Amino acid sequence: MAMDGEARPNDLSAFWMPFTSNRQFKKQPRMFVSADRMHYTTSDGRQVLDGTAGLWCCNAGHNRPKIVEAIQKQAAQLDYAPAFQMGHPKAFELATKLVNMAPEPFEHAFFTNSGSEAVETALKIALAYHRAKGHGERTRLIGRERGYHGVNFGGISVGGIVTNRKMFGTLLAGVDHLPHTHLPEKNAFTKGQPEHGAYLAEELERIVALHGAETIAAVIVEPMAGSTGVLLPPKGYLQRLREICTNHGILLIFDEVITGFGRLGSSFAAEHYGVMPDLITCAKGLTNGIIPMGAVLATAEIHDTFMQGPEHMIELFHGYTYSGNPVAAAAGIATLETYAEEGLFERADSLATYWEDALHSLKGLPHVTDIRTMGLIGAIELAPIAGEPTKRAFNAFLKCYEKGVLVRTTGDIIALSPPLIIEKEHIDTLIGTLADVLKTLE
Repeated sequence: MAMDGEARPNDLSAFWMPFTSNRQFKKQPRMFVSADRMHYTTSDGRQVLDGTAGLWCCNAGHNRPKIVEAIQKQAAQLDYAPAFQMGHPKAFELATKLVNMAPEPFEHAFFTNSGSEAVETALKIALAYHRAKGHGERTRLIGRERGYHGVNFGGISVGGIVTNRKMFGTLLAGVDHLPHTHLPEKNAFTKGQPEHGAYLAEELERIVALHGAETIAAVIVEPMAGSTGVLLPPKGYLQRLREICTNHGILLIFDEVITGFGRLGSSFAAEHYGVMPDLITCAKGLTNGIIPMGAVLATAEIHDTFMQGPEHMIELFHGYTYSGNPVAAAAGIATLETYAEEGLFERADSLATYWEDALHSLKGLPHVTDIRTMGLIGAIELAPIAGEPTKRAFNAFLKCYEKGVLVRTTGDIIALSPPLIIEKEHIDTLIGTLADVLKTLE
């Protein structure tokens, strides 16, 4: 093991990288050293157009002055304050801004450090809520196949991405899953919400009949499933989920870690689709991806259920050392102000048709089996190479990077989610480069 003084800046062995083919990467590293607005700069001095907003998170683009300045000032003024039984002004200011931006039913924010932690928090709030209401038998959690809810035990238990689950044992007990909504044989090349598939929500009635409504605490879904490859909710599907949950006293949780903060042209997908859950998880765009932070938004009814008993008693035995961290809170305030001052959600909405037309222009290119778009998000699904799943899309990712464009892949799906500051010429470059790459794929 190297001593501190012997470690070289280009020594890649110590860092075990997340969700990465470590051996492949370390043979041919792809290193970013700086970023500004729509572009990264690589270690070899090339400009790379960001087609993914980092990891779905840099919605306002990179190196935004207001956010940078807010972080610098806060670090010098108050670097940390205890999160339990103490407060600092920025956390309260951010919470107020956040609930003011959220749809009307949401009046309270509980801060976490990531989307994964926001999911764990929402699941625990749901369980504790029912217990506080005298329904402690409601302990079951219902997720969905192909759902992604972070990587902690609760999140992978309700999640439905097989590779994220199969290595980690039995996970949480009492969890069941709805079927996913991907129906390529009926909904291929969808622009916006697909026509077919609302009936899939009725599977929740089957699950309720199987387990008994009195045992189920919550249903958690992504209103639009992002990390699995951009699966859009069929028309009427979310509305029917909401009806069934309401009828059976089950809480509905929307995981909006990706869809929050303008990705679909609205503050949250709940607003975009006109369906109100009981809890919303968010992260990523909350701080523009710059400082780790997440949150759970709760209605007054859920929050107030906990505000019982002696006032000196802790109402919810849950939280994190860094809940509402001062520097993260400052970043969040500056990020939300940047979105508002620049009208970035409205901008995303105004670009949606141009974006949609650009992506669907790829129809007919080699190996393209489906294209899905909504807001400033999209997916191009490729036929897999026989016997080598994921390789064709990964090859496309590598070739795009070589040509100066960053895309993301999941399985054999190419996913795109650019910063909301994108210009039409950037869209042309992004899709044009991708078209060139698709034409060369084996």
